[in-house]
Amino acid sequence: MSSSTSANRDDYRKKVYTKFGDSGETSLLYGGRISKNSPNTEAYGITDEAVSVMGLARAMTSNQRVNDLLRDLQRELFTIAAELATDPGKYELFQQHFKPVTEDMVTSLETAIDSLEEEFEMPKVFILPGGSQASAAIDLARCVIRTAERRVVAMAEQDLLTNNLIMMYLNRLGDLLFVLARYEDRDIPIERAT
Repeated sequence: MSSSTSANRDDYRKKVYTKFGDSGETSLLYGGRISKNSPNTEAYGITDEAVSVMGLARAMTSNQRVNDLLRDLQRELFTIAAELATDPGKYELFQQHFKPVTEDMVTSLETAIDSLEEEFEMPKVFILPGGSQASAAIDLARCVIRTAERRVVAMAEQDLLTNNLIMMYLNRLGDLLFVLARYEDRDIPIERAT
């Protein structure tokens, strides 16, 4: 391969590192540059963490229903992160490319909770997470979602949140992940917290 061919190939390849964030700022998906410590960045960053932890849970579960549900939730959270990474003044541009969180999405989480709870009896005591690797990862995802929920509330309190349904969605998602972890371990003995 000639050096000119190699150089041409490099012209088309983007580098992972851009150095644009070296000064402590980052770009919104739609909007300008903001501090990496801004409420927006905190909210969509922790949402991204939840997506990754759900991926860990998917890799650990052998239950196809749990895997499929987590995968669908991961995809929804990607869109939520995009919504959180949009400047309120550019929200119409976001809506041209993505579907924002809707009441139907919140209702769908409630339906999933109800469906799972019909199949087993929820524990009536506080339990220690860690009955299995998969349920431990799901419980970790739940905790990360609760942090994301707090970050989104902080955005709302500063008038940076365009769609208040995101708060409802994250609240219900935390509930669903709690139930899903118990569903994952439904056939093994629970360990009481107290």
